[in-house]
Amino acid sequence: MRTTRGAARRQSKKRLFKRAKGFRGGRGKLLRSVKETIVRANCYATRDRRVKKRDFRSLWITRINAATRNLGLRYSEFICGLKAANITLDRKTLAEMAVNDQKAFAEVVNVVKNALGKLSWFKK
Repeated sequence: MRTTRGAARRQSKKRLFKRAKGFRGGRGKLLRSVKETIVRANCYATRDRRVKKRDFRSLWITRINAATRNLGLRYSEFICGLKAANITLDRKTLAEMAVNDQKAFAEVVNVVKNALGKLSWFKK
């Protein structure tokens, strides 16, 4: 007698279609297309979890650069001055300060400028 795997097959398909929810056209309706699309989507998801970290760091650097240029420094000078002043704020926090708390960020930039002024090779 032939077995049809009734309930198990239905549950398996249901699981796949649930993961393919929101996919357009046959990619969300046809079993073979759904399987292929889910495999590809998982590859992209794995890759983009790493890419997201790069993208956010790039965004933070851009925001810090824009804020420091308004206050008379370049980004590279600012980071060098942070190290010289022994300030251990990360880029995420600095970007948040630059956007939401300009006064505190300006104070940090002033501390950095004083630290840079003490370096013999820095000319501004």
